[in-house]
Amino acid sequence: MAAALSALIADSPVPVDLRVPDDTSVPAAVEAAAYFVVSEALTNAAKHAGAQRCEVTLAGTADGGLTVRVRDDGRGGADPDGAGLDGLRRRVEALDGILSVQSPAGGPTVLSAEFPCAS
Repeated sequence: MAAALSALIADSPVPVDLRVPDDTSVPAAVEAAAYFVVSEALTNAAKHAGAQRCEVTLAGTADGGLTVRVRDDGRGGADPDGAGLDGLRRRVEALDGILSVQSPAGGPTVLSAEFPCAS
């Protein structure tokens, strides 16, 4: 997963700090959803938020799940019910996960996806 995310952020117009543990191993469906979450969040940060920097962090949970967190330093005010975020929410919920978006006016925006599934 780290290699795929590294390739994704290499093409990002916004500089990205990536933190992925070496031992991240999840089912293919969770990996694909996590990749899509990061991709959409980075696109939104560049296209809508005017972000200058993003942080992407993946972490295992105590119960064997996965948390994906994307934070940008943009202007905030993201519409959590917008089409892009709604599509992400459906993708995450299809795997019994939870997507949360915190985006106060003035920023930052923090998007978190929690997946209960493990390898």
